[in-house]
Amino acid sequence: MTPRTKAIVLMVAALLLAATAAPVVAGTAPYTAKDFSKLKGMPGFSDKALDLHFTLYQGYVKNTNDLLETLSKIAPNTPAYAEIKRRFGWEFNGMRLHELYFGNLGGDGKLDPNSKLAKKLAEQFGSLENWQADFKATGAMRGIGWVVLYEDPSNGRLINTWINEHDVGHLSGGRPLLIMDVFEHAFIPDYGLKRAEYIEAFFKNIDWPAVEGRLGK
Repeated sequence: MTPRTKAIVLMVAALLLAATAAPVVAGTAPYTAKDFSKLKGMPGFSDKALDLHFTLYQGYVKNTNDLLETLSKIAPNTPAYAEIKRRFGWEFNGMRLHELYFGNLGGDGKLDPNSKLAKKLAEQFGSLENWQADFKATGAMRGIGWVVLYEDPSNGRLINTWINEHDVGHLSGGRPLLIMDVFEHAFIPDYGLKRAEYIEAFFKNIDWPAVEGRLGK
């Protein structure tokens, strides 16, 4: 049995155990998938592709709740507990990153050059064009993942960051401002392997007021 197969077996066993265990103690409500259907009709994004993406996001919400419930029912200090604990961050970040991604779409893609965010980007990158070129270049790198414009709350520095999968590469304590999904499911339904065209479509639909609203005070 390979290590990966063994991990899957342990997770399944834990889920079966949880199904027969005591109910979860009442407290924090489970996570609920947000409705992003208002994004349908965006230029460059077919409704079919968006529906597929929404369904994937809803799966992360469900898995996050399922893992939290399972962790509350199984004994700690066991291999099954450890495997599910490691998996949780991947599912949770998959849920939250999609919410931030959908949340910064639906706009007209026009960043007011006199806005607070635009001025900070121009100051730190030399110009808005320099920042945009760096963000796009990060998104064009080989591999699957995310591009996140982070703000470091300690000093206000803005950094374009590559997130591999969902849980590797985050800047600890960083404040995510603009999030772009560059997993294949985000662009292949509409663009095939033409990721650069998807990135251009993404930029044309950014909701910049929503992005600026994430800036620190």
